[in-house]
This record gives sequence, structure tokens and C-alpha cells, in this order.
Amino acid sequence: MPQTTVLTVGSLHYDIMIKADHLPRKDETTVGSRWYPKFGGKGGNQAVAVARAGAVSRMFGAVGEDGFGMFLRRALLGAGVEDGFVTTLSGTGSGMSVAIMDAAGDYAATIVSGANLQCDPAALADAALWQGVGLLILQNEVPEALNIAAAHQARARGIRTVLNAAPARALSEDMVGLVDLLVVNAVEAEMMGAGAVDDLASAALAAQHLAARFTAVIVTAGSKGLAVVDAEGQAFSLPAEKVQVVSSHGAGDAFIGALCAALVQAKPMLEAAKAASHAAALHVSAPE
Repeated sequence: MPQTTVLTVGSLHYDIMIKADHLPRKDETTVGSRWYPKFGGKGGNQAVAVARAGAVSRMFGAVGEDGFGMFLRRALLGAGVEDGFVTTLSGTGSGMSVAIMDAAGDYAATIVSGANLQCDPAALADAALWQGVGLLILQNEVPEALNIAAAHQARARGIRTVLNAAPARALSEDMVGLVDLLVVNAVEAEMMGAGAVDDLASAALAAQHLAARFTAVIVTAGSKGLAVVDAEGQAFSLPAEKVQVVSSHGAGDAFIGALCAALVQAKPMLEAAKAASHAAALHVSAPE
């Protein structure tokens, strides 16, 4: 029986979005034009993006016993994501963030992790969690111990692990050895020692650099495109689609969701990367 479910282990955040003319500098107070709540967390966003791309999506995570948690659960279910392995924890608040977006669509954000730091790694051993799963997605908004526990469970079952190493942080060798595909953007690649990325050529060099440690690598370079080194050592680059950017917020999560939906459906890496690039282009050009 085909294993076509994508399992996302990761963060869930109630995002408060603020629109302003520009991002504040240190010690500056800016006046915003509007604010609104938004479903977020890299884990949650990627799980929703998987479902939107047409694959079965399952989420493992935690929320607090509060209004933010209720909002997050409703959003998951409304997007078609299985939430049976999202735990509601008492005594702690749900994860949340505040993001400011400027007139050009650029943004800066601060997160408060809350319940995301309280997920129980032991719960990942539940066989029902892995029923039908063909791919695991991880990010860096939860403790590495949780990611390692999830990746060990996936490896024991012959399931590939995709790590979106965002936000960038030092990774243990145990974690590195469990990753089948690393996906990072230009900033994260540079923070992982791959050098500055500002065009397709430097993205390709960064991917080659990171491929010395990881089985396969994708480095995304925003409006320039992306570079790939696959598990067989084959390298290629793709230019980005030309679109009018409304907001870059969440583009990376849309990319990951579409990529993993294609991979779990046994699409080759080139086809999956094209689908992911297209999904990101649609996302950044869509009105909020």
C-alpha cells in the first residue's frame, strides 16, 4: 500500500500581523495601518501547504489551553490537516508571534514558543502516528531533541526526513546524520557556513558546500531561484518565476509544502522543485 501521508512535526503559532510603511529601526516607534490575526508557525504553515498541494497531511505538535490554541486547531482542520496528534497542554500558553510587514512586502518577526517547547518526544513512538506516512518534515522552531526523536522514528521505518533548518541554529551530528534532504534559504545557508548567497551561481556553490555534510540539499535564493544537489550528487539550478511580490511572508513554507507533497507522490526531484517554486511564486504574489 503506498505511503502517501506527509507527517509534519513542528511549531504552531498564533501570528499577529502588523502592516506599516516601513520596519522600525532600533529605538524607533512606527505607526501601523492595520493588524490582523493569522495562522502560523513553520510547522503548521507547512502542514497546511502540504494539504493544499494535494497530499494527505498530518500534524504533530502542541497548543495551549487558550483561545489561541482553539484558533490554531480550527485552522488546521479547516485546511484539511489531521490534528489528532496535536496535544492541548494546560498551564502553558500557545505559541505566538508578532510580525511587521512593510509597504514592499518585507517583514520582521518575533516568536514566543510557548507550548511548542513542551511537546513530548516519547509520544512520537505511537505506531498510529506513522500509519501511511511516506515523508517527515521538520523545522527548527521546536527543540532539537524532538526533531531527533522524530527522525529516529522515521529512519527506523524507512521514511525520509526533510529538514527545513529555519531558523538557523547549530545542528548536532546526530541530527545531521538523520536528514535525507536539507532545505535552507540564502540567510540560513550563509549562517551554516556556506558563504553569501545573492544569485543562482552562489546558491549552487552553497548547495555543493552543504552537500558535503547532508545527503541532499536545496538552497533557495528568493527572487533569483534555487539550487539543488540531489542524493545521487546531481546538481541543477532553477530560476524563479517572475511575479509581482505582494508579501514574502510564508513563501518558504509554501515551498516546503508543495515540495514534500510532490516527493511523497514519488515525483522526481526536478519536478518536485519546479512545483515548489511555482507554489512559492503564487504565494508571494497573492493578495492577503
